[in-house]
Amino acid sequence: MLNPEKPSLPRALIVAVQLDNVSDVEFESSLAELGDLAKTLGLQVVGKFTQKRSSFDSTAYMGVGKREEIRQFLEDQQDGEVEYILVDHEISPSQALNLENEVACEVMDRTVVILEIFHRNARSHAARVQVEIARLTYMAPRLREAAKRAGPLGRQRSGTGGRGTGQSRSQMDSRKVRDRIAELQKEIDAMEARRDTQRSRRQEQSGLEQVALVGYTNAGKSTLMRALTGSDELVANQLFATLDTKVRTLYPESVPRVLVSDTVGFIKNLPHGLVASFKSTLDEALSASLLLHIIDAGDPGFEMQIEVTDKVLAEIGADSVPRIRVFNKIDYLQDEAAQAQRSEELQAKYPGCIVLSAHRKDDITALHQAVVHVFQQQLIESEIFLPWSAQELRGEIFASSEVLEERADSDGAFFRFRAAPDVVARLSELAADA
Repeated sequence: MLNPEKPSLPRALIVAVQLDNVSDVEFESSLAELGDLAKTLGLQVVGKFTQKRSSFDSTAYMGVGKREEIRQFLEDQQDGEVEYILVDHEISPSQALNLENEVACEVMDRTVVILEIFHRNARSHAARVQVEIARLTYMAPRLREAAKRAGPLGRQRSGTGGRGTGQSRSQMDSRKVRDRIAELQKEIDAMEARRDTQRSRRQEQSGLEQVALVGYTNAGKSTLMRALTGSDELVANQLFATLDTKVRTLYPESVPRVLVSDTVGFIKNLPHGLVASFKSTLDEALSASLLLHIIDAGDPGFEMQIEVTDKVLAEIGADSVPRIRVFNKIDYLQDEAAQAQRSEELQAKYPGCIVLSAHRKDDITALHQAVVHVFQQQLIESEIFLPWSAQELRGEIFASSEVLEERADSDGAFFRFRAAPDVVARLSELAADA
């Protein structure tokens, strides 16, 4: 018996204007990224229309001639109707509406596409609230535009006996949006306060360090998170496959103990509203002692992606946090000689970087050792004595430090160990009081 045919995906068309100050490489990279976003959204891209201009058409984004080409292409489609036009920029409400009216097809600009992906992938309550704030913030100016277009027809009487100038339905909707955003922001503030408390507790734990994975979406952060911590994280070849911050312990555990956190991926032209809404997840980078900046070594536009990540980190004040650049996916080059040459080129251009494949065990071991080495450089050596009556502290010593030697006599045991200065001070104080 034959299986029923797989339902076809909704069809979409990508349109984009290349401005004079945008290079061909950057333009093509942005188009490819929008194609990946469309795939993540479950759309089938059936064509692309591009145009070089000094500025966007103020009426409908693209020029009149190019809009006519698009309209003709849509009319000539035989394989199925194209349902969406995806614009590779954020455009105004009037531009979107005019383009939509001309081509008789729903228009989604880049911001709408990203917002929809975020909406679908938000799992936790915190992520859902953040997404809703971003969507409402995007909607607010579009409601104001709708109010302008509605004119006097959109007005309704208000007040007892019809007194007052009246208020349009769109204006009322705008006020509701503002009130809802304020309500959600209170929730965000409360959640951030709880997260700050949790971070403070983690930071207060002696011998505990924090590492945050940052970088472009789809650079392999979740795969590396899984490899470094042995956790069962979602690993999907999609942009923004996960939005919620995860915190796990570096495995095998080390001294000092290291917590690893993942963060939402960056993307070219990420709307400022989304950066603000997801600042709480990026704050993990701000509170970390070390950043692992994950970069897709196989992406031809990786240099631009590095700039995007550096810019966002600077926006949240995390640009001063020490970091290691980790070039992942070097195995995209099948030839070992080519991989070696590429690694040498990257290490020459980015001194101190690590080039690896998240799927190679030896590479993960080397990254693990590099992370631990950063923190062990801060350790100091000390020695304490515990009388036999205080041996309950022995477990504390082994848990929070690296014991180099243990020897005993008739009165108790001596421990020579390495630990962070604050841990040494705390253990010495406990031993003195024993």
